[in-house]
Amino acid sequence: MSAIQSVAKIEEGVELPAWQKPGAILLISCYELGHQPHGITLPMGFLERAGYRPGGMDISVEPFDREKVLRARFVGISVPMHTALRLGAELAGQIRQLRPDCHICFYGLYASLNAGYLLEHGVDSVIGGEYEESMAALIGALEAGRNDENISGVSRRDHQKDPYLGRLSFPLPSRSDLPGFERYARLERDGHLHTVGYVEASRGCRHRCLHCPVVPVYNGRFFLIPHEMVLEDIRRQVAAGVRHITFGDPDFLNGPGHAMKIVRALHAEFPQLTFDVTTKVEHILKHRSLIPELAEYGCLFMISAIESLSDTVLENLEKGHTQADIFAAVSIVRRAGIAFRPSLVAFTPWTTLADYIRMLDFVESEGLIDHVDPVQYTIRLLVPPGSALLSHSAIKSFLEPPDRRDPATFTTRWSHPDPRMDQLCREVAALVEQAASVEEDPELTFYRVAALAHAAQGGSQSLPVLPAGRRERDRPPRLTEPWFCCAEPTENQYGLLQNGKDKV
Repeated sequence: MSAIQSVAKIEEGVELPAWQKPGAILLISCYELGHQPHGITLPMGFLERAGYRPGGMDISVEPFDREKVLRARFVGISVPMHTALRLGAELAGQIRQLRPDCHICFYGLYASLNAGYLLEHGVDSVIGGEYEESMAALIGALEAGRNDENISGVSRRDHQKDPYLGRLSFPLPSRSDLPGFERYARLERDGHLHTVGYVEASRGCRHRCLHCPVVPVYNGRFFLIPHEMVLEDIRRQVAAGVRHITFGDPDFLNGPGHAMKIVRALHAEFPQLTFDVTTKVEHILKHRSLIPELAEYGCLFMISAIESLSDTVLENLEKGHTQADIFAAVSIVRRAGIAFRPSLVAFTPWTTLADYIRMLDFVESEGLIDHVDPVQYTIRLLVPPGSALLSHSAIKSFLEPPDRRDPATFTTRWSHPDPRMDQLCREVAALVEQAASVEEDPELTFYRVAALAHAAQGGSQSLPVLPAGRRERDRPPRLTEPWFCCAEPTENQYGLLQNGKDKV
């Protein structure tokens, strides 16, 4: 039965089968970088095509809805990143208390990486890789009372499977039961705020950086989403008031021909629409001729995972670029008129205190203070289960012994050989979380972080005297979301779950 037929049945007053009733399937997002969650909108499209009427809930911007959970027979929790996984694990316990007999499924990138732990702690199924068709098949099997052991990519406690990496037939995403775009992060540009939408033109990644969570799931593969489907999704978002699009691909230039076809068509249809992309330093250098064209078509800023200014760290992470390449990439992007927004792995076992200070010096000397969200100065190397880093001999001596590991953290903890670095990491994390909670000027936060770093080195902890009126300075385009995918959740994010816990 199609979704349209289901609606017709409801309007005729005909009782629908239990699994096809509105809200029998509930998809929950915990965090997606301040965007309306693609981890709900796309699988909702698949499920509606299969004849279901799924409901949605995004606890990053709306209260936990107890009544939605009580109606659900199947609850899918989207975990595309570490922050979402930590929150989702907490949420699953609350859902199990509210609705003991519902089927709880974790799906997305971090579900695959942590399938063993999740399945041992009350989760009924885990789906990773290209998961949407497998989810629809799983729900169909549950509805019919069939055995689900042969569904690709679906792991249960008694039969764990590898993520499914087949090509999918994509429907359009559905946003029928989610908060509007005005509830999410905005584009801040020239003192004005603009509504932001989100699409992906590809999934997976052709590269194998050792620390990246995409690598153990996709192993160098990536999949293109049909360009016409991407464009139609953008059309619908523009009709809903969106004025800026984030392309959330792990790397927008994995398929440069596909990517440029989309942005050329986008600019021709919506010449005032702006966008941002994420791409590797390596791709900026390789495809430098495309960067001015991206600017011409409306690219306002470009995120790139430079990770570190230390060639030792970059080599151990197998990033594919050097410190010199970073400076070259900044120059290429800046000359094109695009704002360069670096992302960092500020703390690794190989990052020295001098390296950390050199990173801050780079941000200051290159005029990037307003281009870097302060949370980036707190990011500590994550080593999730299945990470390619676990087989890397250079990290093994820093890892916590197996008998002391806490799988509930969803990462293998490590200690820095210099105790000052672990202490600095804790201090910077506390400072930045407090600063973000009161919306402190990022320039002041930067210098407070720098003061901590210099104090750890035995230097002065005094702050520079900042010119009057700096808060009113011109700032580069940015999104208003201050947190990051691989950061630990904040107390405020955990607090959003309390609304549901109090009512259990």
